[in-house]
Amino acid sequence: MAEHWDVVVVGAGTAGCPLAARLADAGRRVLLLEAGADHREAPAELRDGSSLRAAVSGHPANWDLPGLLPGGRPIRVPRGRVVGGSSAVNAGYFVRPTPDDAADWAAAGNDLWSWENLLPALRRLESDHDFGDRPGHGADGPVPVVRPAGGPPLAEAFGRATEELGLPAEQDKNAGGAPGYGPLPRNVVGGRRISTADAYLAPRRVHPGLTVRGGVQVLRVLVERGRAVGVRTTAGDVRADEVVLTAGAVGSAHLLLLSGIGPAAALGAAGIELLVDAPGVGEGCTDHPLVHVPFSAADGAGAAPGRSPLHGVLHVTSDGAEVPGDLEVLPWLAPFAQVMTGRPAPAGEPVEIGVGLQRTVGRGRLVLADGDPARPPVAEYRHLAEEADRRRMREGVRLTAELLRTAALASVGTPAGGLTGAVLADDAALDGWITARLTTAVHLAGTARMGPESDPSAVVDQELRVRGVEGLRVADTSVLPRVPSRGPAASAVLVGERAAELMAGR
Repeated sequence: MAEHWDVVVVGAGTAGCPLAARLADAGRRVLLLEAGADHREAPAELRDGSSLRAAVSGHPANWDLPGLLPGGRPIRVPRGRVVGGSSAVNAGYFVRPTPDDAADWAAAGNDLWSWENLLPALRRLESDHDFGDRPGHGADGPVPVVRPAGGPPLAEAFGRATEELGLPAEQDKNAGGAPGYGPLPRNVVGGRRISTADAYLAPRRVHPGLTVRGGVQVLRVLVERGRAVGVRTTAGDVRADEVVLTAGAVGSAHLLLLSGIGPAAALGAAGIELLVDAPGVGEGCTDHPLVHVPFSAADGAGAAPGRSPLHGVLHVTSDGAEVPGDLEVLPWLAPFAQVMTGRPAPAGEPVEIGVGLQRTVGRGRLVLADGDPARPPVAEYRHLAEEADRRRMREGVRLTAELLRTAALASVGTPAGGLTGAVLADDAALDGWITARLTTAVHLAGTARMGPESDPSAVVDQELRVRGVEGLRVADTSVLPRVPSRGPAASAVLVGERAAELMAGR
């Protein structure tokens, strides 16, 4: 691959596909590299929006990264290793960041990321099938946004349960309004998951300015005299005027570290020669702590195989929250055994109600093993290490238990999992229950945060340029100062779109 390009984009994922497509549209000669496969026609498990079959451990489309929960409990972290990235293997949850998220990013010294500056890109990226004709929405963008119609009895009962508790409705989760219960926007049409490869690359497969190559892993960035001049890959070196890392919150930070850009002590311990002492790489990242509350649904109440396991989602505001809607309650309408395989679950298998803490005080980090590109860093989650986070997670679990005991949900099933009244009434007992079931939503962000030069932890400026290296940018959820308070898929697409604008000087 001894060629020269205007831009090489590393990672054909949720942010990389939009960025590469928009740069090609703007007249740049772009090479988009992806370690995973490039399917011109996606396999069935990537198309199937009713299951997460491609996210299972061992699937070739899954990086299956290492993670560590508090107490030293190891977990596997699914991330897309395929053209389309995680948008090709995830649940199709497509909710925008909120205006409060954007205000938070802007307040960290990134005024180019205010809501007013982001809204044009949010409108441009979507084709909203329900609200595309309303202000603030888009009707002709590449990503379809669809809300569910109908649903199994369990979905209807959950909606009635929120009404029973007097919780507000929120019909449009992408309008930036007050939080409540409403239908979940998804990038799934007719049961088919529409990845960013489908949305952005498929219409440009013959574009003369865009070349996509799968099965090529990037090993590090090539830097000469302080400027990025290309990348070293498993297929040889690539030269380019600009390099943009879009390999995800783990992958992009890992490539920075492998290239000698990161905390000096960590690089030295890993045997990597220091290029730029950037203490923020891999440090202070955020994610959404998650607990699943089981519910034994009656036969026929949940979603059948092949039907969407998601329908509605509730956002509520905890006591003392910094932003509205910092708790998310997401009912899965089918057991995970069905969701992960696409086949009927064993009889009696409960469904799970996800309780997520969407804005945390605590932060995590990536821990680099050594300088071997084949060994990814470990995502060290410090979930619920702070009392403020534990308190709000307890509040979310107690609210969910109250919902599951309403008359509406009692008509379609019963609570399960030992979440008794005695456990709910005792903070210490409830903390123990939560800790035993604690996991992560796999929404990592902020491993290479943007910010002003006065912030020593800021790895990139607000135009996403890596400090200390000319011609190098990062453009994925790595750069967000804090994970958005909604699932980050729409935010990742937004970062790709916004990066293309900034690279064009807009």
